[in-house]
Amino acid sequence: QVQLVESGGGSVQPGGSLRLSCTVSGLTSLYVAIGWFRQAPGRDREGVACVSRTDDRSDYTDSVKGRFTISKGNAKDTVYLQMNSLKPEDTAVYYCAATEYECGDYAMKEFLYDYWRQGTQVTVSS
Repeated sequence: QVQLVESGGGSVQPGGSLRLSCTVSGLTSLYVAIGWFRQAPGRDREGVACVSRTDDRSDYTDSVKGRFTISKGNAKDTVYLQMNSLKPEDTAVYYCAATEYECGDYAMKEFLYDYWRQGTQVTVSS
């Protein structure tokens, strides 16, 4: 059974940091990348960052470049999203999902990703 489970969300003040975790199990080698998405109230789900499972490639949406870092755990069964210098506009439910399309080769579109779960809430507010 394939599972991608998000954790690590919470409430922080602007300028603060959070680290999200995506624990991966049961995923076949067909799925070559993991992505983080987010959805704010009233907005579409958007791709935030992705990382390849086969090499060191990663990619970010422009609004988080220089603030967020995506990485893989040593056992490659966990993908992290380190979020620094958080802004109120980063408030959203954050999801991780898997794709058969290599990170960076295609735009991060929701329909290219599978194994969505309930996500983890991130709230940035003073």
